[in-house]
Amino acid sequence: MRGMSGQHPIHDLLVVGGGINGAGIARDAAGQGVAVLLVEQGDLAGATSSASSKLIHGGLRYLEYREFRLVREALREREVLLRIAPHLVWPLRFILPHDAAQRPAWMIRLGLFLYDHLGGREKLPGSRGVNLRTAPEGAPLRPEFVRGFEYADCWADDARLVVANALDAKAHGADIRVRTALVSAKRIEGLWEAKIAREGGTPETIRARALVNATGPWATALFERFEGAKTRYRLALVQGSHIAVPRLYEGDQAYILQNPDKRIVFLLPFLDALTIIGTTDTPYAGDPAAAAITPGETEYLIAAANRFLRRPIAPADIRWSYSGVRPLYDDGSINASAMTRDYAFDIDAPEGAAPLLTIYGGKLTTYRKLAQHALRKILPRLGREPKKWTSGAPLPGGDMPGADFAAFRRALGEEFPFLPPALAQRYARLYGTRARQMLNGARAPADLGEAVGADLYEREIAFLRETEWAATADDVLWRRSKVGLVLSPEQRANVSKMMGGRTIVPA
Repeated sequence: MRGMSGQHPIHDLLVVGGGINGAGIARDAAGQGVAVLLVEQGDLAGATSSASSKLIHGGLRYLEYREFRLVREALREREVLLRIAPHLVWPLRFILPHDAAQRPAWMIRLGLFLYDHLGGREKLPGSRGVNLRTAPEGAPLRPEFVRGFEYADCWADDARLVVANALDAKAHGADIRVRTALVSAKRIEGLWEAKIAREGGTPETIRARALVNATGPWATALFERFEGAKTRYRLALVQGSHIAVPRLYEGDQAYILQNPDKRIVFLLPFLDALTIIGTTDTPYAGDPAAAAITPGETEYLIAAANRFLRRPIAPADIRWSYSGVRPLYDDGSINASAMTRDYAFDIDAPEGAAPLLTIYGGKLTTYRKLAQHALRKILPRLGREPKKWTSGAPLPGGDMPGADFAAFRRALGEEFPFLPPALAQRYARLYGTRARQMLNGARAPADLGEAVGADLYEREIAFLRETEWAATADDVLWRRSKVGLVLSPEQRANVSKMMGGRTIVPA
């Protein structure tokens, strides 16, 4: 906060939207000494950013659409995120069974060659061929798939990546306000005057020198609240849905499956006991908050998996489903799958007026570069020279020597030997080195407080409430962690009581 105008505080930057792009921009700007206020109408990562395929990947299939700049940027970002968030991002092997009816082998080999070399790969291994007749990775597949390819990408905890960026933004001075909506905004005397309101509260007036609209699928709708502002671009809303079934195979590998419509579907190992199958690309209309898997999407995902699986699955196998609405930049493509996953910026900045930057598109993998590019657009208008700093600064919890997660995990177990191995692993993954802060002073299981179930204890819930903006049972069970998947209804209700009685259990 730089000063006051009357009784209203003045911020350099008002960021609207607490998904990955908004949190990433807030972090980058605050780290450069910019006075940032971020408002999010719900919870951090409460929509699209917690409903992804949970991958940090270059986007192998984007090569077919000649998205070389996007793929190169995404491949480079894998390496950066492995370095700055080793607890939240880790390598994942992908097996691509070859289906000659979809793409010839030479095309796949060429694509993988480019994939290996476009991004300056350092930590991840290169691609190779796999004999599915003899390799263990062929065991869950139908016998007609005899040849395949292996390559590397990364898995990510999407919602926690958002929280980590918000935590770092706060550590650098940003004001992060969740469950706080932007009511209206207008330009007055070279500033944005905005009314914001906390859920159930009265509106508050603040002023900002610049405003960033990072509301994802709500980006164009938000213009109804900007007096006099206009945009040149359009959003295409596309629903992506996933299902989770009991673990389909042994091993820690994922599968990428080609389908007759030229789309791909992933089989992804999840939480030891589940496999995620996704995603779909379905044009969406309506409130993005109401997104839910459709019977057609369920049928599509099951059929896609069963084309390859030796043991078919059925709707009765589904243990969980989730859907999110991707806010894609509308490049005019008729096919949602072919629509670019790149991002675009629109700046509304009449002469002498406070600027408004709106973000269109983007993907989880490239959020950090998107933030850099956004600030390159907006900071010069505030008389500031943008600086690059985030690629070398670990996210909260990621400050491990050599970014060596395995070594940290061993050290955590030695420091807190009373922790069961599975719980120590979970704490290490979710919180990284911040687990020490949560466990400070604990010497025995009793020090963790009341046991809710599935290794969820009162101390962790309190930690999330006190340090990570968690306010409801949903925040704890489905975004800060995924323990809601393994708790009974009674145990979830107990968490709800501990959080003040508020919970909505996703489908």
